[in-house]
Amino acid sequence: MREYEMEVLEKYELEVNSTRRIRGAFYCDTKEGTMLLKETKISERRVPLLYLILNRLEKQGYLVDTPVFSKEGNLVQNSRDGTRYLMKKWYPGEECNLKREEDIFRAARKLGELHLEFQWYEPDLQEKEIFQKFQKEEVQEIPQNTQQSVCEEKKMDWTKLSPLLSKNPLEEMKRRNREMKKVRSFIRKRVAKNEFESYYLKHYEEIAWQAEKVTEQIERSGCQNLYERSIRERKMLHGDYNYHNVMILPENEVITNFERMRIGIQVDDLYYLLRKVMEKYHWKQKTGQNILEAYESVRQLKPDEREYLCLRLAYPEKFWKTASAYSRSNKAWLPEKSVEKLQTAVEQTKEKEVFLREVFE
Repeated sequence: MREYEMEVLEKYELEVNSTRRIRGAFYCDTKEGTMLLKETKISERRVPLLYLILNRLEKQGYLVDTPVFSKEGNLVQNSRDGTRYLMKKWYPGEECNLKREEDIFRAARKLGELHLEFQWYEPDLQEKEIFQKFQKEEVQEIPQNTQQSVCEEKKMDWTKLSPLLSKNPLEEMKRRNREMKKVRSFIRKRVAKNEFESYYLKHYEEIAWQAEKVTEQIERSGCQNLYERSIRERKMLHGDYNYHNVMILPENEVITNFERMRIGIQVDDLYYLLRKVMEKYHWKQKTGQNILEAYESVRQLKPDEREYLCLRLAYPEKFWKTASAYSRSNKAWLPEKSVEKLQTAVEQTKEKEVFLREVFE
């Protein structure tokens, strides 16, 4: 651990026995338990919300990576080189293993448990008192005429402490359709086309037709009502629920990395987990069915949620995502991986159609 990181570590009231570096983070074995000192890009305004929600889940019995306060009452610490760090509670377990289907099923069941109780409500008096340390923090080495305004900035504005809202799924699909069309128009104008561009043009029409078809079905379905109801009821979702963010312990599961949590349609979490796993399993029907059954063993999907899940899976997201990455890339050189991703997106289309027909009738 470098001197900069050691200085950050010393800002916490932790008795550290040893540290071990991993990518972008440090495992810390402390007297208070396992901790993780991790680089973060989360904003100063959003991190109190992260703490508040994870602290609630922890009190409900969930194992989550709740941030830890420093001695000065801060949740984010800056090192001398400008790197921002977040200290989080951690657990001595293994990441959900894709090669072990039981791990995946356990992750799906845990997601069902989370969705039963994951809902936003305004902070109560006891929760507000936790953050008094932010308001009482002393401001030093600041000119007298500016000290008042700085103190005001440090006070918690409870009216702004609320999770972000998910984007409207219909509007999001329409935007993605336009983006894929824009990429097609750009490629057409290029005289010398590389392998990626030629393959994109070859398969664009069939994929774009599929995307438009799903978008029309979303518009005719009850998905808009589902979205509005979820926002109205303040239902929350993890926002990045995949096998990388679930740890498997002998008797329990740990959910980590809630930085993208928001209010919206909770089934988006199940969609994301299912799609990521199914792409690795080539849309194996039995595995997908077992994931759904594991989730529904805890939380039964409503008809409009099941319809929404099917339509989200039917949308050619991987094709769009690869096209979107291309539009932001250096067109003079494209990684070979981009071509592979585009080919996989097209090749798995038929497998996915069979899966959806068999599993969702």
